[in-house]
Amino acid sequence: MFNDTIVCCYLYFISKYGYPPPAKDTHDYLIEAKSLGFTSIELEGIRSDHLLTVFSQRHSIREQLDELGLSCPYFCVVLPGLASSDEKERNENLSLFEKGCDVAAALGAKGVLDNGPLPPFQFPEDIPIVRHYDQAILRSAHYPNELVWDRYWAALIDTYRAACDLAASRDLTFSLHPCLGVLTATTDGYLYFHDAVSRDNLRFTFDTANLFVVKENLPLSLHRLAGLVDFIHLSDNRGDRIEHLPPGEGAIEWKAFFEAIEAIGFKGDIGLDIGGEESGIEDLESAYQSTARWLKQQWETP
Repeated sequence: MFNDTIVCCYLYFISKYGYPPPAKDTHDYLIEAKSLGFTSIELEGIRSDHLLTVFSQRHSIREQLDELGLSCPYFCVVLPGLASSDEKERNENLSLFEKGCDVAAALGAKGVLDNGPLPPFQFPEDIPIVRHYDQAILRSAHYPNELVWDRYWAALIDTYRAACDLAASRDLTFSLHPCLGVLTATTDGYLYFHDAVSRDNLRFTFDTANLFVVKENLPLSLHRLAGLVDFIHLSDNRGDRIEHLPPGEGAIEWKAFFEAIEAIGFKGDIGLDIGGEESGIEDLESAYQSTARWLKQQWETP
């Protein structure tokens, strides 16, 4: 069995069962993670229907976690509407976020996480239900003519302060995940946003592949983010497009990465975030198990 600081991320189930994977099958996902040798699992609630289904099962999920000897350190609440320019939509998503915090608390999690705030894009239809907004999707978007940035920014900061406070009331951190197109896609973007929100429990999910593809220097980013990173999403990337590969199949320099996490005294969790249709991994089970064994060799877990 793998140390519980090595986490099986939800991308494993997304890769096998689609996006979003059926929330009603969450109990099966726990059994599958256990069979792979993991003792720690990341779960998600993706937008309203998926999140509310997980919410309705939160107590039975906790019971099964305990029965299987599993932990769920982070619960991911995917709510792009939290950064909407429409006040009603923001408030609706804030209510859903609170339910996500209730799920996390019921599961005994340390924190909730979400993608960083998406700017107030208007798409030809609704916000696409995709894991990542690639360049083609982003090119199809435009900004509303009535947008006044300073007014939008003030409302956005108020919303994220409220979200942080909801999380803090349940003794949770709120961690923002970087991905292409969001306001916290880079180290600079996150640090600017963190200063504006000014909440101690606002953290950063350090996604190695997503940061590498936007040309971040990973060791430097880790040093700049020291004390603000509790959770790392680990996968490799070749640097020219979004993909989440097993370590060694991309261009990330892992020796320098592990030297940096040791230097900053990182004592959090590392989630294996490998897969997705963009990555073309044929044997997902082997990729996760071999990466977990490799990680045990590279990182002396706390």
